[in-house]
Amino acid sequence: MLCALLLTGCGSGEGGLKSAGPTPTAVGPVRLWPDLPPATDPPIDYGESDTQRVPGVKVPDNDVHSVTPAAVVLAEVRAHPDTYSGADGLYEETARAIEACGTKPAGCPVLRPYYRDLTGNGRDELIVGIRMPDQQVGVRVYLAENGGLTRIMSTVDQVISVELAGRDLIMRVSSAGIPGYEYRTAWSWDEQQHSMLPTRDEIIRVRPPGTVASPVPPAPRLVSPTPTPTSGAVPAAPVPVPTPAPLSLEPGP
Repeated sequence: MLCALLLTGCGSGEGGLKSAGPTPTAVGPVRLWPDLPPATDPPIDYGESDTQRVPGVKVPDNDVHSVTPAAVVLAEVRAHPDTYSGADGLYEETARAIEACGTKPAGCPVLRPYYRDLTGNGRDELIVGIRMPDQQVGVRVYLAENGGLTRIMSTVDQVISVELAGRDLIMRVSSAGIPGYEYRTAWSWDEQQHSMLPTRDEIIRVRPPGTVASPVPPAPRLVSPTPTPTSGAVPAAPVPVPTPAPLSLEPGP
């Protein structure tokens, strides 16, 4: 009886499967120029040269909250004087302003720090922004290990915004060569390189065709969800850097 009912339902033409039309033919990947020989001298992995120990900075209990962000950047400035390009590069006027953070805190280009566990080690890393001329911002990330600091990321660009999403640091950057578009790069921790690498990079259209661009680019901003709760409060402004001679980078009480 059940079989008869099922057959009757199928024959009624109601509720049955319907064809979605012909299926496009699958096209697999095609390797171009398969006879090209492999590279015999591949370049070093990206990010190796970006990892650097910050000289002279002690981090008690590997707690990045115990160090002064402006003092960390100052230590790098003094370790690499007259360096204007690469991972350590800063504009000369920016380096001078960092030297004066202790006496002129209002003009200190080191922005408010952020803290987030980006490496998955259960401890916060220190995220520092450095404001520079021409709407550029330097972004550096520091990992506390072995009682000191290792810089695991350093980049400079014309930043629109910097965001934290999970363990990724996402930068939106202006595209000078392609009007109406911007670059979005997600930097993520890479255990093998022991550094933050740009794991996802894309070009996004942000302005409809024919729209006139603003002559003044928006001011860069650092935004994030609520920082990781810690026992120490995040300062609302860069902490003034003491300027004794010689340099002292021991964290204050």
